[in-house]
Amino acid sequence: MSIPWGYLVSLAVLTLPALPVPRLPEKLGTALFLVCLAVNELPFLAIALFLANTGLALAQGDLASPVAVAAAVVGGACIALTTRRSLRAAPVLQAATGEARTRLPWADILLRPFPIRPWQVERTANLAYGPNGKRNLLDVYRHRSHPTGAPVLIHFHGGHYDMGRKNSQSLPLLHRLAAHGWVCVSANYRLRPEGSFDEHLTDAKRVIAWVREHAGDFGADPDRIVLSGSSAGAHLSALAALTHDHPGLQPGFEDADTSVSAVVGLGGWYGTYFTGEPRTAPLTHARADAPPFLIVHGDHDSVVHVSHARRFAADLRAASGATVHYAELPGAHHGFDLFRSPRFEAVVSAVEAFASRAVSIRS
Repeated sequence: MSIPWGYLVSLAVLTLPALPVPRLPEKLGTALFLVCLAVNELPFLAIALFLANTGLALAQGDLASPVAVAAAVVGGACIALTTRRSLRAAPVLQAATGEARTRLPWADILLRPFPIRPWQVERTANLAYGPNGKRNLLDVYRHRSHPTGAPVLIHFHGGHYDMGRKNSQSLPLLHRLAAHGWVCVSANYRLRPEGSFDEHLTDAKRVIAWVREHAGDFGADPDRIVLSGSSAGAHLSALAALTHDHPGLQPGFEDADTSVSAVVGLGGWYGTYFTGEPRTAPLTHARADAPPFLIVHGDHDSVVHVSHARRFAADLRAASGATVHYAELPGAHHGFDLFRSPRFEAVVSAVEAFASRAVSIRS
């Protein structure tokens, strides 16, 4: 009796996201994240693939093997566990933030899981905010009705500081907030090896200064700005917010106000930059007058182990006089902000509630 290796390999891929994640070397952790990403964040698609593969294997007689039957049972249980964990994000976020739960947009999750911009949101692309070519471009998202007095959310992409681009990450967040009357900005910034730590940070601050200067052009309120970021972008957002009054990090625009109302970190790295200098870690700049933070991290993150986010949240909470919310998402790997999944839609709702409260208090 032959073993259906093709079926078993497909089951292994579908099963991986449910398994515990130890601390891993960077390259191995990144590979695991990439393999798990689609299955973990699109669990209903994974269920459909499992049922289709299992039905085909049954029709072809491949499930006659006891090994295949056992693998199907284990695989099905693991996919069910992955799905259950994704659905637990909403109550976890509610407990962490104290905000009321909202209904998830199930029609979009099931039928439109990929982040296609909704019709009511317009994007003004490739606006220059600095002198460094395509790395100093940003996109602005807003409702087509052009509301005025809108709060602003600025997002910085992740990518290890050496890859990534605007218009690629957290799009469900940008689209939802823009549809609800926010002005959202997604910006590029200089990357390694051409860009240094100081240049990354200068670019982030220059984006904030640009928003303050041009907010009126887009119906936005320059005094209600929330920073958000994914992975390295979370590191950059935290640093920019905690060093807003360091003129040496704003060459050429030293007098610009780069303070913000709040910060959202999604799957972030909060340690030192590649140079290892203490000044490159956000906690080095922790302060009593820091803005409120919402830190969201996956407990299965194989790229940035969850212990780093836990420690950052605890240490920042001890130093800051503002609220620091920390939410640990069950079963989430790195990069959970790419699809309209049950998990990230719950995160988007929590971010919207947190950010709305922060800009309301600020105003």
